[in-house]
Amino acid sequence: MTYCVGLLLEAGIVLLSDTRTNAGLDNIATYRKMFTFEQPGERVVAIMTAGSLSVTQTTLARLTEASENPDSDERTSILKAPTMLAVAGLVGEMLSQVTLDVAGKIDRMGQTTATASMIVAGQRKGGPMRMFLVYPEGNFIEATPDTPFLQIGEHKYGKPILDRVVTPATSLADARKAVLLSMDSTLRSNLSVGMPLDLTVIERDALRVSEAHRIEANDESFARMSAAWSAALRDAFVRITE
Repeated sequence: MTYCVGLLLEAGIVLLSDTRTNAGLDNIATYRKMFTFEQPGERVVAIMTAGSLSVTQTTLARLTEASENPDSDERTSILKAPTMLAVAGLVGEMLSQVTLDVAGKIDRMGQTTATASMIVAGQRKGGPMRMFLVYPEGNFIEATPDTPFLQIGEHKYGKPILDRVVTPATSLADARKAVLLSMDSTLRSNLSVGMPLDLTVIERDALRVSEAHRIEANDESFARMSAAWSAALRDAFVRITE
């Protein structure tokens, strides 16, 4: 399983993903689920993945190959697409095709169909910041001011804090804290989500990755935040009366 969360705010975009992949209790591994594509000053695109590793890795490999191909154009490369909406469309088309390819092979083996979903976020020069959740079928939904965050994977444990504290006006500093506490709640409640974590911040109109940071299991700052959050929740629980 996995957990990835993205916030689309007035000040920028904040993204966080875990790195745990497991196929049973005795087959646990670490794989990156956060990927960024940049043309500094022109555009920046970030993609987070959840689901079948074979589907996500193949999709990202094909998207990367297309973006590095000098003969690619706006119909094939996410670094040449005219808008972020077009980028989401390209990712959706690729994800849908790979899902069908992999599903066909798995079905012939009599196994369960593999699927995946992705969060695509970024900004193109002259355009607004946008963020989309792309489904296995290739269709997608977009983050809005009413719901300025998107989640994929094991999302239920980390959603309550986002519902309560995140608005479009939330600062990047508070957003960073919100996604980390959302992840902390998920880590405590589901063993299939695990560290290290990958954090990416894209400031509005920066057109590049403003911060990319890996948080390891022994990170002291994250441990202090987790402990403080637990203490604050216990204190609030004790203070509340019927």
